[in-house]
Amino acid sequence: MTERQARPKRIVHTGRVERVERLTPHMIRVVLGGEGLSAFATGDHTDSYVKLLFPPPSPGDPEPYDLDAVRAERPRDEWPVTRTYTVRSWDPLSRELTIDFVHHGTAGLAGPWAASARPGDELRFLGPGGAYAPDPEASWHLLAGDESALPAITAALDHLPQDATAHVFIEVADAAEEQKLSAGENVHVRWLHRGDATVGSVLGPAVRALEFPSDDVQAFVHGEANVVRDLRRLLRVELGLPKERLSISGYWRLGRNEDGWQASKAEWNQSVEAEEAAALKD
Repeated sequence: MTERQARPKRIVHTGRVERVERLTPHMIRVVLGGEGLSAFATGDHTDSYVKLLFPPPSPGDPEPYDLDAVRAERPRDEWPVTRTYTVRSWDPLSRELTIDFVHHGTAGLAGPWAASARPGDELRFLGPGGAYAPDPEASWHLLAGDESALPAITAALDHLPQDATAHVFIEVADAAEEQKLSAGENVHVRWLHRGDATVGSVLGPAVRALEFPSDDVQAFVHGEANVVRDLRRLLRVELGLPKERLSISGYWRLGRNEDGWQASKAEWNQSVEAEEAAALKD
């Protein structure tokens, strides 16, 4: 009988807060650095993400932190809670990792932590993961999402060729949440203000109203799961675009925290793919 190979131990990185900046009323930038990032690297993906571990480190915690041992030896209610965040940027020379947090008051774990973070604080995380980067050979790019996708969208814009054509749709609460973006002259950015309406209620119709320049598009569409599901149907079923040209995923879902969403995401994705397959077959 063949022995099962042991899964490689997951590396837990520990970042030290270097700087904190309030970008907009609801977006906080935290820059992490320090020797605890010596083994960190992102590669070429512009949607790289990390799994933040809460609570943050405290005096007396064993170092290096062994997450696998914690999960093997402690009851589940003592395991750290994970929250997924996009890498806004990584500078391997200065060894600084930038993460932008959406902050909605005291709700959640990561947003309140970012709001109270001060230089010298520490944060553990796993990663990175990632799968998308802009294809410089694409005729044009579609980038669309809400606040949760904004760091990945801005990272993608930073890596687009200067002459690239892109249509960018970003839904935020209001004009105060807009950010200055790095974009070439052929990049058309539309900031969509939803006000008090439901998240995604402006984004979906705006993307649907776009007259596509051609079928040779590479698309990155992320954000609230229900809106992403509708836009995936637009791209895959109604327009017949090939799956390999699309990066589409629900970062979160209304009415669910990350734990609930991650627990149901695989089943959700299966149902979406089944509906898509049936529609394409018809």
